[in-house]
Amino acid sequence: MNATVLSVDALILQELPAARDGDHAAYGRIVAACQNTVTAVALAITRDVSASEDIAQEAFLNAWQHLERLHSPDSFLPWLRQIARNLARDHLRKYRDQPLDGPNAELALAMAADPGPQPMQKLLADEHEATAAELIASLPEDSRETLLLFYREGQSSQQVAALLGITDAAVRKRLSRARQLVRDDLIKRFGEFARSSAPSAAFTAAVITGLGIATKPAAAAAATAMGAGAVGAGTVGGSMAGKGLAAVVGMGGVIGGSLVGGAIAAHLTRKHVLIYAETLEEREALLRRYWVYMIVTLPLMLATFLVAFLVPSFWATMGATLFTEFASLYTLLAIRRELLPMIDRDRARDPAGAKGRYRAYDYSYGPVAMFYSGVLYVFAMAVFYASFHYGPHGVAATTRILLTRIFG
Repeated sequence: MNATVLSVDALILQELPAARDGDHAAYGRIVAACQNTVTAVALAITRDVSASEDIAQEAFLNAWQHLERLHSPDSFLPWLRQIARNLARDHLRKYRDQPLDGPNAELALAMAADPGPQPMQKLLADEHEATAAELIASLPEDSRETLLLFYREGQSSQQVAALLGITDAAVRKRLSRARQLVRDDLIKRFGEFARSSAPSAAFTAAVITGLGIATKPAAAAAATAMGAGAVGAGTVGGSMAGKGLAAVVGMGGVIGGSLVGGAIAAHLTRKHVLIYAETLEEREALLRRYWVYMIVTLPLMLATFLVAFLVPSFWATMGATLFTEFASLYTLLAIRRELLPMIDRDRARDPAGAKGRYRAYDYSYGPVAMFYSGVLYVFAMAVFYASFHYGPHGVAATTRILLTRIFG
């Protein structure tokens, strides 16, 4: 972040009125200015890079939905930090308060820094992430977020003080305490980790994309997919519902809105699957299934759009659509097969809490999402084909074609 100490508060004062009126670009500038702070707060609690970014995105979306409750712009950043802390602690409670001290913290942070499907030995061998995990686990929570921000904000104690709402003296005291607790070489390596794990411009873009579907609190949006917009908030919904929206804006909007927006929505809601993993092996297995789903579904969606665009045959488009849907369904069922033993374990341990967790999964990746997103996808592709090839009366023309083919 390039903002100076004073310009962060000034930027919020300048952009917040427009953001309250629904200006996505104005809110995006606020996100860019505050994202280091919010992710650092979440990372200090969760000690998981991937989870900290998911939590920070949810915090920004939550704040966006409730900006009307904020009476003073000066309260925005403290309010946002508290939202992030609450969500991060909720995240830990969902994992049933499993300790992440010592070796467990090292494993979790190493995995979070590179969440792809890689061998356990490679994760354990990553020196930087192991060092960072060791340091995070050894520090008090307030020192963790202070140290993370100090290195992410160009080692300016005044900037950290402004972002955390404390005095410069308090920042220096926390930094001094951190340096007393760990060796100098570990501090240096942690600084490299803090800078390299800071959120990029892609984080801001993901939040801005999410604003379009954040018509309800973020947690509820992923768990109430009862229409095209709400289904779009789930992983499958995000991939599929965007197709119907893109039919209105043309081929470029289809690719941009459906593929990019769907992929971002998938990333935002995969936490409803990963929450069931209790070990690194389980998390890696789920992530492997997730990436197979993405790698299979997104290219097939693109191919289906191209068929609809280039081939003047409604039934060719429907054939490509159904092939894509069944291929996507196959990969989602593979995720479900991997997940079912973990779901059963969760129900046995915490029957009451398990209901809410399963509902969120069901409406983002589970059977309900599979059914509604499949129906919406087929309908949306039919509308897109008709709109593109038949003009303003394309939907009516498609209806006539279907009735003629079905009833003669």
